[in-house]
Amino acid sequence: MDNPRLDYLRDKVKKLPMQPGIYLMHDKKGQIIYIGKAKLLKNRVSSYFRNVEKHTPKVYRMVENVWDFEYIVTSSEFEALVLECSFIKQHSPKYNILLKDDKGYHYIRIGAGDYGKITASHQPQKDGARYLGPYLSGYVVKQTVDEVNKAFLLPTCTRNFPQEIGKQRPCLNYHIKQCMAPCSGKISAQEYSEALEEAVNFLKGASGNIQKVLTQKMMQASESLQFEKAARYRDRIRAIQGLQENQKVVSIRYEEEDVIALVQYAVKCCAVVLQFRNYRLVDKEYFMLDEMTEFSEEALISKESTSQGEAMENVLREMRTQFVLRYYNMKGSVPKSVVLDGESSCREELQEYLSQKAGRSVQLLVPQKGDQMKLLKMAKENASQQIAEQTKRTSREISALDELARLLGLHQVPNYIEAYDISNIGSETIVAGMVVFESGRPLKGAYRKFSVKSVVGKPDDYASMREVITRRLERYHLHKEEGVGFGRLPDLILLDGGRGHVAAVKPIVEQMGFSIPVFGMAKDDRHRTRTIATEDGELSVSSFRSAFDLLTSIQDEVHRFSITYSRAKHQSNAMDSALRSVEGIGEKRAKNLFIRFRTLKAMEAATLEQLEETPGMSRMAALNLYQYLHKGK
Repeated sequence: MDNPRLDYLRDKVKKLPMQPGIYLMHDKKGQIIYIGKAKLLKNRVSSYFRNVEKHTPKVYRMVENVWDFEYIVTSSEFEALVLECSFIKQHSPKYNILLKDDKGYHYIRIGAGDYGKITASHQPQKDGARYLGPYLSGYVVKQTVDEVNKAFLLPTCTRNFPQEIGKQRPCLNYHIKQCMAPCSGKISAQEYSEALEEAVNFLKGASGNIQKVLTQKMMQASESLQFEKAARYRDRIRAIQGLQENQKVVSIRYEEEDVIALVQYAVKCCAVVLQFRNYRLVDKEYFMLDEMTEFSEEALISKESTSQGEAMENVLREMRTQFVLRYYNMKGSVPKSVVLDGESSCREELQEYLSQKAGRSVQLLVPQKGDQMKLLKMAKENASQQIAEQTKRTSREISALDELARLLGLHQVPNYIEAYDISNIGSETIVAGMVVFESGRPLKGAYRKFSVKSVVGKPDDYASMREVITRRLERYHLHKEEGVGFGRLPDLILLDGGRGHVAAVKPIVEQMGFSIPVFGMAKDDRHRTRTIATEDGELSVSSFRSAFDLLTSIQDEVHRFSITYSRAKHQSNAMDSALRSVEGIGEKRAKNLFIRFRTLKAMEAATLEQLEETPGMSRMAALNLYQYLHKGK
C-alpha cells in the first residue's frame, strides 16, 4: 500500500483507550473522509491498519488516503451511536454510506381526447390532459396506474387511437382479458369514454358506486341480448374486485410501520423499505449499498475466535444498524414500529435513539413467523429484483445465493461454488466430477474430471474425495497467476455426501492453508437434497425455498456430470481391455484407436485401410484387429 503514514498510524493506535467512542479519519488536506463508532476504540481502529491487503476494495482505498485520525471517548455505546449519527450528518464523509432522498412529486395523467390513456407522470404538462396528484410515492403511482388499467381493461400500448383502429390485430393483452382492444374497432368512443371515466372515479375513491353502476349496466346489456357487452362489464367488475383483494393482501394490523430488508449479492447490497400507513402500503424505497465496506472489517476483528456464521451475522447486524440510523436521520419522521429482517448490532440503543427522535415509543421488531414475515419476504423479493436489474441476473438467483449464505452462516455470498461427486462402477473405475456454479448458474467451461489413483480394490468414497480435493488445491498454486479454472479459489465447496465426507475433507483444506467453507449435500429417498451436512450435524433447508432449489440443481448437475464420466471411463476401460487382447496392439495403439473411433461399433464399421491410418498402427496390427472385430460374421 502506498501510504507513507502507516507506521505512524499504527503507533498512534497503540495509545487508544479500550472504551466506547467515535473516530474520525482525515486525509492529507485535513478533511474528514470517514466517521465510525466503536465499542472498544483501540480494537476497532487498529483493525484498519493491520492485514491491509485483506481489506475490501473500498476500505483499502479509504485506508490508503488516511493521513491522521482523531477520536472522542463516550460514556456508553449509545452515546457513541448518537454522536456518530450527528457527525455523519454534519460532515457527509466520502467513505460513509450516505443515503440520498431524491424523491420528487408524481402524478397520474389522464390523456385528452376520446381515447385517452392513464399513465404515470413526473410533472404535469400543458398538453390538455388531466392530472391527479401530486403524490410523494412514484412506486404507488406506477402500481396504481398498472392495476387500474388492468381492472378497467384500458390499453397500455403505444398505438394512437382513433388513427390506428382496425390497422392491426389485437395484442396479447386482449386475449388474456387485460384490455378491451379499441384497436379491433368493436369498442365505440362512447363506451371507451365511459370506461375511462369509471377508472378516474375509482382513482378518486368511488369504488363502491362504480361496482353498482357496472352491475346495472351488465344486467341491462344481458336483458337486451347484448351478451358480448355484458361479458365486458362482468370482466370489469371481477377485475375491480380482484384489485380490492390485492389491496387487502398488503394491509397490516398496525396503523404505521416500516418493513426493512437487506439482500446481499457479491459486493453489492440492496436495502428495501416498505412503508405502511393507515394499514396500507403507501410507498417502497430502495437503496443500493455498493459494498459491504467497513462492516466486514468490524465483524471480522476477532476472526480467530469467531465462526463464519457469527462473522456473517455480525456483518448484517452492523449493516442494519447503520442503515436504520442513516435512513431515519434523512427522513426525520419515524413510524410506531420498524420491522427488520434480523437483529441489529445494538438493538436497545437503536430503539432508544429512534424513540427519542420520534418523541414517543418506537418498537424494533424481528418477526420469526406470521404476517410480518410475509411482508419481509415481499421486501426481500423487491431487493433481489433491484440487484437483478443492475447485475443482469434473475431475482431468483440473487435470492437463492443470499439465502444460501444465511443458511450456511457465510461471511460473504458464495458467488463461485465448486461441487464434487465420487462415482464408481465396480472397483476398477473410480472417478470424480467437479462442477462450478458462478452467480447461481452453471459455468461449464470450468467443469473438471478426475480419475482416482490412490484407491485400489474396494471403493472408499472418503479416501477418494480426499485425493480429489488435495489434487485440486495443489493445482491452484500452479495456476493462480491465470486466475481462472484451477487458478481461482471457490467461495464454497459442496460435497455430494454427508457428515463423513465433510469430516474427511475439511481438515485437508485447512492443513493446506485455505479457509474455504466445506459442506455436504445429503439426499432423501427421492434423491433430492434433504439437508446440508456439517462436521457437527445437519442443517434443514426446507424453509429456504430458493436455496433449496439451487442446491438441488447443483447436486443433480454434479451427479449427472460424474456418472456420465464414470460410464464413459468404464466403456473406455472395457474397450481398452478388448483391444489389447489383439496381437500387435499395446497400450499406445489402443489409446490412439479409442481417440479416433470412440466405440467398438465405430471400429467395426471402419475399413481395413481406415484402421491402418490410425497413428502408430502397422498393416499387420490393423489386419489382426479387423479379423477380431469381424470374427464369426
